[in-house]
Amino acid sequence: FIQSNLSKQGIMQGGQIAFDEYGQPFIILKDQSTKSRMSGLDAQKSHILAARSVAQCLKSSLGPKGLDKILVSPDGDITVTNDGATILEKMDVEHQIAKLMVQLSKSQDEEIGDGTTGVVVLAGALLEQAETLLERGIHPIRIADGYENAARVAVQHLDTIADHFPVDKDNKESLVKTAMTTLGSKIVNRCGRQFAEMAVDAILSVADLERKDVSFDLIKIECKTGGKLEDSQLVKGVIIDKTMSHSQMPKELDDVKLAILTCAFEPPKPKTKHNMNVGSVDDYNKLHAYEQEQFVSMIKQIKDSGATLAICQWGFDDEANHLCLQNELPAVRWVGGPEIELIAIATGGRIVPRFSELTPEKLGKAGKVREIGFGTTKDRMLVIEDCHNTRAVTLFLRGSNTMIVQEAKRSIWDAMCVIRNLVKDNRIVYGGGSNEIACAIAVNDAADKVPSIEQYAMRAFADALESVPMALAENSGFAPFSTLADVKSRQLKENNPRLGIDCMDNGQNDMKEQHVIETLIGKKQQIMLATQLVRMILKIDDVRSPGEGE
Repeated sequence: FIQSNLSKQGIMQGGQIAFDEYGQPFIILKDQSTKSRMSGLDAQKSHILAARSVAQCLKSSLGPKGLDKILVSPDGDITVTNDGATILEKMDVEHQIAKLMVQLSKSQDEEIGDGTTGVVVLAGALLEQAETLLERGIHPIRIADGYENAARVAVQHLDTIADHFPVDKDNKESLVKTAMTTLGSKIVNRCGRQFAEMAVDAILSVADLERKDVSFDLIKIECKTGGKLEDSQLVKGVIIDKTMSHSQMPKELDDVKLAILTCAFEPPKPKTKHNMNVGSVDDYNKLHAYEQEQFVSMIKQIKDSGATLAICQWGFDDEANHLCLQNELPAVRWVGGPEIELIAIATGGRIVPRFSELTPEKLGKAGKVREIGFGTTKDRMLVIEDCHNTRAVTLFLRGSNTMIVQEAKRSIWDAMCVIRNLVKDNRIVYGGGSNEIACAIAVNDAADKVPSIEQYAMRAFADALESVPMALAENSGFAPFSTLADVKSRQLKENNPRLGIDCMDNGQNDMKEQHVIETLIGKKQQIMLATQLVRMILKIDDVRSPGEGE
């Protein structure tokens, strides 16, 4: 019975049955020799090497003097950026652990929106320090536990050195300086002040300060190549990449009432499958008259409601378009679903699915609707301004080419995320590597009080934290070790946790004076996410993967 049962299992799994000298059955799996396997210290070193390689790619992009990367897709599309999440997303990564680093950066981007480069650099440094401990014979679980303890100490210390930051609509200057810190490392830093003000105004326009909530659904980012970065602007309203449906319709309307329609401008059709045979000229004329009657009825219903502009999600043919022009009803067609929703929110209108349901109460209201043109091109866009709901805004970004515009979009998104985080939690720490140095000092002090072997892992954690200010110093053209040693000694001597790396060479190491600010929740998230990932990687000691022939 056992033999027959095992034979069936062996056949099912693509293997074969065999017996040892005692008659005990065992299964030989098919192609076992072609599978690759790595275990023990070799597997852990392989994982650490892969993670360090990814971190090394991003290390030179850290800080205001960080360098950009150019990424070319298989289709030939070019991306120029120094945003960590974008670089890793565009990279072609094969190794399993390297993919985890990509997901780490993505998690930081989705949760916080900023600090995507720093979190990968920190995780890479933690694994590099762990390799030394593994070679000394310390068990990976003890290293992981030490890192957990050190992360807890670092996060607690961040709470003690954090400052409260005022978030006030009447005093935007401090928020603008915070946004400028985020934009300092981006390609748009020459317009940093302008972009920072745009980001702050956009967030404060849609923020509910009582509930400490920000709805990004009310913010639309519209990009258009051509022009300069300085031509970018914040519009208190909605911009859509559409024009009036007929070239002879007015290009500017005042005190507009909008009918927002999701129903098509066409005669009603049966829902079932049907055929229509036109057998004579009279039949054709009757059909044409019926269509004309339907179009006129639809336009009359819109006009009777008091609407002066029709926004339609679907298209309509030239016949309907001509009738709209004849009846002096400006119209816009093929407006996408998300844009329709944003227009409805901005103008205070209701989206109407049937012409028969259109009433004056469901119309949206806007002070002005106008078309704008761009240089010598025929491209035009529609701007809906002075809306009923002033909370809906559009960031209109310009740039000389697609790469610049897309990087500007990523940059202003990061800046808005930072301001959003300050609205949620207005506690901040100071940047320039100052908080990492302060946390490293605190972790080293805590390690001296730990009697177990985890103290070695805690000291390694402190050394890894110092890799961030060292990378900032190196990217700024300073000698990394001497710069870090000088700032660290001054922090201890002056008991000032705000001292960091003077990346901009202003002659001032106090980050509070330089207004280099980071959000507390963003920095906490960096440390906790990096530690959790490193713990997971250290616990893997066996990897089985298909061989090259499979």
